[in-house]
Order: sequence, then structure tokens, then C-alpha cells
Amino acid sequence: QVQLVESGGGLVQAGGSLRLSCAHSGSIFSSNVMGWYRQAPGKQREKVAGITTGGTINYADSVKGRFTISRDNAKNTVYLQMNSLKPEDTAVYYCYMQTTTRIYWGQGTQVTVSS
Repeated sequence: QVQLVESGGGLVQAGGSLRLSCAHSGSIFSSNVMGWYRQAPGKQREKVAGITTGGTINYADSVKGRFTISRDNAKNTVYLQMNSLKPEDTAVYYCYMQTTTRIYWGQGTQVTVSS
């Protein structure tokens, strides 16, 4: 069974940076997408960023130019570098891995950006 373990959340001031990490263990899939969704209280879940096995990347419009997603194949880990953070980025960030048949979720990490 695949496990996703994520870390890197915390409390920062507006304009600061955080780096989220998500490592997967278990079965290694030849084709998948890894990334993050986020959810703030009372709001719909929003896809933040994703990266395919082949390196194709997509971002939500709200984070383009500020967030960077990358993969480290040697460590089976995906990273989300978040710069120029804004209060509206405050949410629980959930790592995911989407395969051809299932989606796996991390435990979530809280990101809070103060003004």
C-alpha cells in the first residue's frame, strides 16, 4: 500500500517562504501525477500544482509565478517551493498522487500566512 508523508507547513508572515515536501513509499508507478490540493475553511478544495512522471507541470492561476513544484526521483519525493506568500494562501495543503486507477492522499499540513 502506498503511503504519502508530507511536511513543511507552518506559520509565516506575508512575503515569506515555505517549502513543502511529500514522499511516497510502497509501490512505484510508471505513470502518475503528484502535487497538492489545498482547502481553506468554508471554501472548495483547490488544486494548487501537479507534476507528472514525465515532468509536465501545471499551476493554479493564483500561485503562478510564486510557487514552484519539482520532483526528485532518487528520493521519490515532490517539493513545493512557496515564495511571496499571501494571507489568502492560508489553508491545509494535502499532497496527492494520482495513478491510472486510484488517488492517494497525504495527511495534510497547515500553512498559515499572517498579515
